[in-house]
Amino acid sequence: MKENLKELVIDLQEKYEDLTWNLSKEIWDFSEVGLIEYKSADAFRKILKENGFTITPVKGIETAFVASYGDTSPVIGFTGEYDALPGLSQVANLTEKKSEEGKTDGHGCGHNNLGTGALGAALIIKDYIDKIGHGTVKFFGTPSEERDGAKTFMARDGYFDDLDMALTWHPKDRNAVWTEGTLANVIMDYKFKGISSHASDAPENGRSALDSCELMNVGVNYLREHVVEQARIHYAYQDVGGSAPNVVQSHAGLRYFYRAPKIKEALDIARRGDNIAKAAAMMCETEVEVKMIVAISDYHSNKTLAKVMDEAFKEIGAPEFDEKDFELARKFYETQAESVKEATKERLLDEFETKEVEEMIKCGIQTKVEPLDFKRRTMTITSDVGDLSYAAPTIQLNMATAALGTSLHTWQMTAQGLTPYAKKATAKAIQVLALTAIKAMNNPEILKEAKEELVAFRGEKYQTPLKDDIVIRDPKISK
Repeated sequence: MKENLKELVIDLQEKYEDLTWNLSKEIWDFSEVGLIEYKSADAFRKILKENGFTITPVKGIETAFVASYGDTSPVIGFTGEYDALPGLSQVANLTEKKSEEGKTDGHGCGHNNLGTGALGAALIIKDYIDKIGHGTVKFFGTPSEERDGAKTFMARDGYFDDLDMALTWHPKDRNAVWTEGTLANVIMDYKFKGISSHASDAPENGRSALDSCELMNVGVNYLREHVVEQARIHYAYQDVGGSAPNVVQSHAGLRYFYRAPKIKEALDIARRGDNIAKAAAMMCETEVEVKMIVAISDYHSNKTLAKVMDEAFKEIGAPEFDEKDFELARKFYETQAESVKEATKERLLDEFETKEVEEMIKCGIQTKVEPLDFKRRTMTITSDVGDLSYAAPTIQLNMATAALGTSLHTWQMTAQGLTPYAKKATAKAIQVLALTAIKAMNNPEILKEAKEELVAFRGEKYQTPLKDDIVIRDPKISK
């Protein structure tokens, strides 16, 4: 008799449900921002160690780690994030904006559920390896996705090289296999050095670093006319040279983000930005230090694995919400601006029939799984899952842990991180991730095709956009 893998996965998910949900609540309470997720990382390590995983630290990133179980092929990897966002403290389950007393930061991107969901799937695969007698599962603790892109550094340093398959997910307001690409992002710092002088008594002796910044910004404004359509270029001053108008600024600095659909495009736009910075310095007779902070690749959804995940998603189904869930979700939905509601409706109409859309809007939360679609437009966000997807065949999903229209990085997203429907959606995410992995493990041809697809896309080996001398931010030095 053929084994029912769906029932097996559900049974194992329920076995670990209390463990994973309690961890999710714990991570939500910690709400630690990027690279200082000390308590969060320790909580993950403790559970993994207690379940037989071997823990290996990641060089140079204190809150990153690799947990491994097994020593034969295939090698399946899950990545978990657990960093919170600054300034997004919020009382849980409250449908109005109110910071939690004594806290400033919060999980406005759902990473308390993301990390624990990936962990739950890894624990299921560990049990499945015990059952079939072969395979390896790895859980990667990947901190500071929001600010520092830890996966990019881990990919460069080879931590993902032996994976046959990588999986993750992201809490959102939809149920779908994530097939959209994301924008690559090259982050550059420009520090200008000039000569101070009295701005009125001896301006001829001064060489303004601030003028160099302003000239660079003007030059980049013209660059914007001559880049690919989906490119995004934005900047912020890191140093304005002081507050005294009567002193010629001897120092000033900018940070630029250069985003584009492909990492090669983003790197080329950054190169042109570097030239503009050098030209600005030349015009003002100042000096400029050009420094790459990080270069994060675009996300490539592996179509071979996407089809397997779609099959698993159809078997598992969308989260099964009840009337109490709908009542709360509707209240959060009503906090959205009318323009957001309209955009959400338009998105749903692209995926479902009108009657289905109307019913979901009445519920306030997405209750169906979107059809598999490889033609969706590239998303205008960046994720360090991009470099994971260049290093290994990768697939991920979205699950509706939040009401329709809920944007990431908002108080509403933070508030919904511990709702009963977030718990149900996280459980479903665990099941889909685990069933997808098992289906691939049981069919070596799938893993072979997934690897061939990746090689056809990126070449024989992953080429890191980061030079070896670029290191991740030290949180003890730079806040």
